[in-house]
Amino acid sequence: MNKPIACQYHNHDHCIDEALRSARTLCQQKQVRLTQLREKVLELIWQSHKPLGAYALMEMLAVDSTRRVAPPTVYRALDFLLEQHLIHRINSLNAFIGCPDPHHLHQNQFLICKSCGIATECINEALQSSIEQTGTAAGFAIEQHSVEIIGLCPNCQHQENQQEHGINHE
Repeated sequence: MNKPIACQYHNHDHCIDEALRSARTLCQQKQVRLTQLREKVLELIWQSHKPLGAYALMEMLAVDSTRRVAPPTVYRALDFLLEQHLIHRINSLNAFIGCPDPHHLHQNQFLICKSCGIATECINEALQSSIEQTGTAAGFAIEQHSVEIIGLCPNCQHQENQQEHGINHE
């Protein structure tokens, strides 16, 4: 099985280590507590580029623990991570992904592959500007927004093209 395109070109261990290091620094600067559970939830979210829901996180936490973590506990950890801008919520999937730049407040724009499930945060200044102009023209004060674009990642497009042409590399 091929890896999703977002996973092919970087070192996940470095990705996770950097996210955790950044989270520790940010929490220390804000004088908020990054508990062991909150850090573990963040680590699990960063282990893949596929958005994770709360119940998937509970199952993953249960594997690492001798006792089951209750839903409210996981939701509190997720709320904390959201408040600190360490993760983003993908509304259409009711799931969460790590934020690669938690030190700078920004609006959410995601490319979500409907085939392999990866989600990639992207920043498009032209799109951001257009949304702000649309709000202003309507007399609307935008406080936050999230743009979720569904399609196929390059890897899944490639696989689909091979299948359409009868090419099989297995």
